[in-house]
Amino acid sequence: MQSLKQQWFGNVRGDILSGIVVALALIPEAIAFSIIAGVDPMVGLYASFTMAIIIAFAGGRPGMISAATGAMALVMVPLVRDYGLQYLFAATILTGIIQILFGVLKIAKLMKFIPNAVMIGFVNSLAILIFMAQVPHFIGISTMTYMFVGITLLLVYTLPRFIKVIPAPLIAIVVLTTITIYSGVDLRTIGDLGSITQSLPSFLIPDVPFNFETLKIIFPFSISLAIVGLVESLLTSQIVDDMTGTESNKNREARGQGIANIVTGFFGGMAGCAMIGQSVINVKSGGRGRISTLIAGLFLIFLIMVLGDLVVKIPMPVLVGIMIMVSIGTFDWSSFKYLVKAPRTDVIVMLTTVVIVVWTHDLSKGVIAGVILSAIFFVVKIATVKIHQDNHRYIVEGQLFFASTDAFVDYFKSAVIRNSNIQIDFSNSRIWDDSGVGALVKVEDLLREKGIQVEVIGLDAPSKKIISKLQGMSASH
Repeated sequence: MQSLKQQWFGNVRGDILSGIVVALALIPEAIAFSIIAGVDPMVGLYASFTMAIIIAFAGGRPGMISAATGAMALVMVPLVRDYGLQYLFAATILTGIIQILFGVLKIAKLMKFIPNAVMIGFVNSLAILIFMAQVPHFIGISTMTYMFVGITLLLVYTLPRFIKVIPAPLIAIVVLTTITIYSGVDLRTIGDLGSITQSLPSFLIPDVPFNFETLKIIFPFSISLAIVGLVESLLTSQIVDDMTGTESNKNREARGQGIANIVTGFFGGMAGCAMIGQSVINVKSGGRGRISTLIAGLFLIFLIMVLGDLVVKIPMPVLVGIMIMVSIGTFDWSSFKYLVKAPRTDVIVMLTTVVIVVWTHDLSKGVIAGVILSAIFFVVKIATVKIHQDNHRYIVEGQLFFASTDAFVDYFKSAVIRNSNIQIDFSNSRIWDDSGVGALVKVEDLLREKGIQVEVIGLDAPSKKIISKLQGMSASH
């Protein structure tokens, strides 16, 4: 109960104000992602509303924002284009079901297999993507656009020195929007991205045939959306953990994302997940608890329903300035030192992650590639087996598994052995798989053909177990 009270009421004022800032920043993002997916802007806005509301209660990371996202929108494009909006709603519901199953299966345990180099690459590529997404909204448009972006950045960086009660981004949005409206300055606004319908989302059941053919259509998209959404959500959760110095329940987060997507699909929204940019805005604006996520969703629908005519007048350069601030704050500037001091393999993994994410605009692809590359480097690193001779004893150094068996066998093939009885000592080694067992058997057979008797010593319990198990399998056949 104490933990629950802290999550909800430990930072009420800061959470309310930060939630308002996030809601204002969500609108252009949700509209833009809807356009990417090829759906009406309200589909993204409704998704952002329902995701934020549900995840405030069901999520495992207080203060994290979930809504419609670009990574998810990219996956939806072929589905919407080829089959239409109703199939998207059905796929969104199935996405949620799959994510709940992942949560029940404790998918978050896989987070420990993501190396630090991949995390650094993920954060940096995210910062680059956030900045790149702003470029079309201010480069080559007008001198006044540049001025307002500059003024916004000046305000968000200087105001916190003098005013700490109200988040600087909120002040910048209110003040600069007021100036724009009353001065008549010609700037692009949120309204230029798409129209806002002042209505609440309504419950619906996707208008698709409930048969195996529909499942065949939506399942590939749903599994992709589920994986992309969870990768982004769990990594975002880890980033917010690090920023706030607190822990989160990542399996609960996976289940919460699933519940939120199921509800979203039934209320006319597109599948969503955690938003790193908005989560960073929330934290930097003082948001820490669940109220900040709840307020973001509630204030978003309030803006749509009550202040829709005013919201469309918010200048895009102001929101661009805020997102540039987010990208600067997100980027890990210490990674330049990392490039010099870290092992070469870690640097390659980090840069590969960044390049693939920026190239594909898909965070999950970069992370998966980084993890695979890191695993390959690790295998290469430990695939070295050295053998030292001490009279009639041959001491094995290193791990014996599929990648190191050739070196082990080749040594004994070429070794000149004058003793008729030898020992192979595994005190400083371990046999990991059937390839390792096969290599040992091959060496024993090879030496016996030469009239040399072999005694294997120093095997630890796991090595003995796998040898016994595999020999038992051979005997059974």
